[in-house]
Amino acid sequence: MPALPQEKLDKVVERWEVIQTELNAGPDPQSYARLNKEFAELDPLVSSINELRSAERELADLRELAKDQSADAEMRALADDEIGETRKRVEELCEELQILLLPKDAADDRSAIVEIRAGTGGDEAALFAADLFRMYQRYADLHGWQTEIISMSENDLGGYKEIIASFSGQGVFARMKYESGVHRVQRVPETEAGGRIHTSAATVAVLPEAEDVDLDIKQEDIRIDTMRASGAGGQHVNRTDSAVRIVHIPTGITVVSAEKSQHQNRKLAMTVLRSRLYEQEKERRAGARAEDRRSQVGSGDRSQRIRTYNFPQGRVSDHRINLTLHKLNEILAGDGLDELIDALISNHQAEQLAALQDEAEA
Repeated sequence: MPALPQEKLDKVVERWEVIQTELNAGPDPQSYARLNKEFAELDPLVSSINELRSAERELADLRELAKDQSADAEMRALADDEIGETRKRVEELCEELQILLLPKDAADDRSAIVEIRAGTGGDEAALFAADLFRMYQRYADLHGWQTEIISMSENDLGGYKEIIASFSGQGVFARMKYESGVHRVQRVPETEAGGRIHTSAATVAVLPEAEDVDLDIKQEDIRIDTMRASGAGGQHVNRTDSAVRIVHIPTGITVVSAEKSQHQNRKLAMTVLRSRLYEQEKERRAGARAEDRRSQVGSGDRSQRIRTYNFPQGRVSDHRINLTLHKLNEILAGDGLDELIDALISNHQAEQLAALQDEAEA
């Protein structure tokens, strides 16, 4: 493991102290919001630094006492016994701090737009897409996030050919980004009377929700159309021209939102458009990451999967990290999803640490 950069740690603590001083001085609201956000990001890092340095001092004192021939023999023996445990704590704190110092995705703190589409499997794939959306909706509720459906296309059985939703909250993208890819299901479908196990798939794409400051969408670059919403019923749908379609002329990106309120549709459609343009700009700047994202989602074919949900055996397997959990019901209920995502995050962090070590040894 690479040695901790002490000079960098000193600068982190120094910056934390400067921010604290500036916050206490009563800055203007805009500066306060910016400083408070930076302080919140640095605070756990500084706490970890202080805890590590305290443990290191304790370890040094114990080693010194253990070697001090003038000290009481019983005290020396006690210090010698505590050295191993304290050294282990120092090593654990070093590992925690290494993870806190890893480069972070600039979009991790943001809300996310989640797009779920039925892949191979017809009606059964659409039903599975609905299961995935409910799983994420319950997961969001458990984390205190807000869920808002932006658009959806249903089949006759209540499944989703496509559903796009906004998940709002702190750090949504940091966790949900690991869900991008092809999700495969193996079960006896409701549409199958013969009792045979079918394999179907749905794709999930997770985009960070863009902020107004990310990009400037010129009014002359968009065309906004209102049209009659179509759907599974309700007199309101049949008599109100409430659906909104926004076309971004330079890129051809088209977004449709068809909820009841035209004003809300315009707002939601602009949110999706902004996020798609933001993602497009990120892809332009980072082709390698974009290629990875596209390869994960692919065409929605069953073979291009990141995760399999096997109903007959009650298990879920994430193929990226070769992890299988026999907790299908808990995961689909949202309760067990954290275990999968935590494992994916830990794996990603381990890969980052290994890359840093390779760099240090090169």
